[in-house]
Amino acid sequence: MGLSRRGVVLGGLALVAVGATGNIVQAATAKSFFAGTAIDNNFVYRKTNFAKIDKRWHRQIVKYFSSEPVGTVVVDTRHHFLYLIMENKTAIRYGVGVGKEGFKWYGRATIDRRALWPQWVPPPEMRKRRPDLPDMIAGGASNNPLGPRALYLYRDGADIGYRLHGTLEPWSIGTDASSGCIRMFPEDIIDLYQRCPIGTAVEVLPHIADQAPASTSVE
Repeated sequence: MGLSRRGVVLGGLALVAVGATGNIVQAATAKSFFAGTAIDNNFVYRKTNFAKIDKRWHRQIVKYFSSEPVGTVVVDTRHHFLYLIMENKTAIRYGVGVGKEGFKWYGRATIDRRALWPQWVPPPEMRKRRPDLPDMIAGGASNNPLGPRALYLYRDGADIGYRLHGTLEPWSIGTDASSGCIRMFPEDIIDLYQRCPIGTAVEVLPHIADQAPASTSVE
């Protein structure tokens, strides 16, 4: 059976309607990941709706056996966890988003710079992939992907280009989503920031979750 011009037009309109509906559904789903707003250092951010977040990604205290010193940050990229080593064979475990395939990195670094509500400057490599990106997004701007805090990683005194930072996409925690940086819930990067002074050692590994088999909730 042949298609009339009217049929083609109506079919096209139907596809546009389906696409628009899909965008509305996606927007509604994204909105459900937030629960109001909070003020931090005179900037407003959207609070995470943790009722929507799988409990495995909630901040927790876990048993953790490691030869690393207390205060070390260890990232398990395969299982999407960041551990801050504490005393008595425990650690605070945070859910994180890590680099997409082709953007992962492993190794040791130190936190040599910390920033409250940092501005974001897209690196040159990202600008090549995304020429539509602005030269800079001011700290505290609603579209700043770093969120309320950033911890900058250095090796031998040189910035290696990776950060621990917040995210505007809480649904991305627990996935391979970034260009190599470690992203966290805004509430979690605020918590980690206050626990990690300049000089904090960071180790990024493929996986180490077998060292932390049990957990209890952190209030």
